[in-house]
Amino acid sequence: MSDDVQDAGFDDWLDAAEDGEAYYLECPDGHGSLPPRRVCPECGATDLEETSLPETGEIATFTVTHVPTPAFEEDAPYATAIADFGAVRLTGQVVEIDLEAVENGLTVEISITVSETTGERVVEFSPA
Repeated sequence: MSDDVQDAGFDDWLDAAEDGEAYYLECPDGHGSLPPRRVCPECGATDLEETSLPETGEIATFTVTHVPTPAFEEDAPYATAIADFGAVRLTGQVVEIDLEAVENGLTVEISITVSETTGERVVEFSPA
């Protein structure tokens, strides 16, 4: 994480996820979103409550990158996935699995790591 800039809300979320306390924001109608939201993107409610993120999620879709942009050249090849965690979807890099074994429906857990290339914190998924 850069010492220069703090992304209010999102960096707090990354801190919580690193501590095993990831959460999402839920409105009274049960719609989920991730910080730094202040308004539900589905219904416009402003009464958002922190709700614990499920411990595991399921990969909904993924892609494997063999030729990355320069910002991620040290990480390639890698798989990026979108996974359903209850009321929210998260995007992260899939780790600790052979890239050929990544598939839709794979149950995963989240953790936070630092990108080899950028030095910034990123979400990663590992098989549960």
